Amino acid sequence: MGFQYRIHGERAYFLTMAVVDWIDVFTRKNHKLKVIESLRYCQEKKGLKIYAWCLMPSHLHLIASADEPNSLSDILRDFKKFTARRIVEQIKEEPESRREWLLDKLAHNGRIAPDNETYKLWQSGNHPVELFSPEFTKQKLNYIHNNPVEELYVVNSWDYYFSSARNYADMDGLLDVILIERTLDRAY
Repeated sequence: MGFQYRIHGERAYFLTMAVVDWIDVFTRKNHKLKVIESLRYCQEKKGLKIYAWCLMPSHLHLIASADEPNSLSDILRDFKKFTARRIVEQIKEEPESRREWLLDKLAHNGRIAPDNETYKLWQSGNHPVELFSPEFTKQKLNYIHNNPVEELYVVNSWDYYFSSARNYADMDGLLDVILIERTLDRAY
């Protein structure tokens, strides 16, 4: 992994966390809510600052930073480890028509993982890109919020429930976010 894709400071980053093989795991409400619950915990207990987010069926986009310099990597590592364990438990225990297929795919990825995991849900890495200018930040914010529109899930970005586009449209969202427009001038 090159230096350009490492978290190395306290600035905000555009991040993409994808499921192995880009499997559509987050089509079930219980799996999506586990991700939201875990992000909320990281906000409240670990110092995760979320500026924007969108949970798609196979990946999660974030614009985020952390209270402590260089702790964002640790927060994301713990988040991925916890959600992977819990979502695999949900797949095993709750009604899931794709149970055998999903567990087989996640087990296969676990067997080939260098850290010898039993099941591997998330791809390694987060592809962090440091937000270096207001223009670049706005571009990434628009990209995140328009992801469900581009995939034809919704007509308006704020209609997608699993996204901070709702917060930016002055609607109730599932997570509290720090609105970027209010911090752009101070951040650069």
